[in-house]
Amino acid sequence: MPVSHSKTTRRATLAGLALGCLAVLSPQGALAQAWPAARPITLLNPFPAGGGTDAFARPLAAVLDKQLNQRVIIDNRGGAGGTLGAGQASKMTPDGYTFFVGAAHHTIAPAIYPKLEYDLEKDFVPIAVIAMPPQVVSLSPKALPNVKSLKDFIAHAKANPGKINFGSSGNGSTHHVAGEMFKMLAGVDLVHVPYRGAGPAMQDLVSGKIDVMFDGLGSSAPQIQGGNLLGLAVASEARNAAIPNVPTAEEAGLKGYVVSTWYGVWAIRGTPPDVIEKMTAEIRKALATDEIKTIWANNGSAIPSIYRDDFAKFISAEIQKWGKVAREAKVTVSN
Repeated sequence: MPVSHSKTTRRATLAGLALGCLAVLSPQGALAQAWPAARPITLLNPFPAGGGTDAFARPLAAVLDKQLNQRVIIDNRGGAGGTLGAGQASKMTPDGYTFFVGAAHHTIAPAIYPKLEYDLEKDFVPIAVIAMPPQVVSLSPKALPNVKSLKDFIAHAKANPGKINFGSSGNGSTHHVAGEMFKMLAGVDLVHVPYRGAGPAMQDLVSGKIDVMFDGLGSSAPQIQGGNLLGLAVASEARNAAIPNVPTAEEAGLKGYVVSTWYGVWAIRGTPPDVIEKMTAEIRKALATDEIKTIWANNGSAIPSIYRDDFAKFISAEIQKWGKVAREAKVTVSN
């Protein structure tokens, strides 16, 4: 029996609606919507709040929030020098709404951890280096009130081997390896005290529970500016505008101590390429704003211009560099 025109039309309409529903339910259909209209974006930070990564990730998230007209959330998951959160991030669904905010620490980890749950170069897609502040030797006046300079500190440490401690954001972190490098160059014996992140370590440094940190300027600069810490030396070739009264390590009498840290954003491997391109463009736009430029300057960092392929090459070079330092310092960590 012939099918009426109205029945044919109705069937075609129902079929079209069914296909539309399938498109919305599928990842491709969901991403067909105007990104990021569907839901908030998460930046997973593998360190506790209050550390160097937070000092740059949170202002960036606030600017992206305004640019995208969508919430950008920082999800802090600290532990194991940042490797715990990195492992968790690597297993998340690459739906275009979860990104990873890591640090130089993650290029050190392959050389010192016998087993990692992730591969930085295989499980993530590099998007951008967002900040690159130098390290600074930050001392607690409450812990060592009589130390007034880097020379004083080195002399005091040599007179008290094994009695001075330094905090870090975890075993194998930039702070840890920078401290080991300092020990080798200065010829001193310091005791390493690892924390779950730079934030908790900084709290104990300010209160005098630990003596010194080899920290990034992102978290130390405000404390030095406020008089809570004494900056002994900045580990760069020139003084930093954020703390202009703090000499370079060479000016303070320690040659060769040049160490910087950096922070970057990655996508989870498998994230749609168009979303990665859009996120790259938005981060580039955010880093060009006066708001970010001012905050970065106060935190002692210039605005990097290292994106995508250049970031991938940079990561490979950093893994080689820090691996060499870690091996020479005999830094190892058990999982």
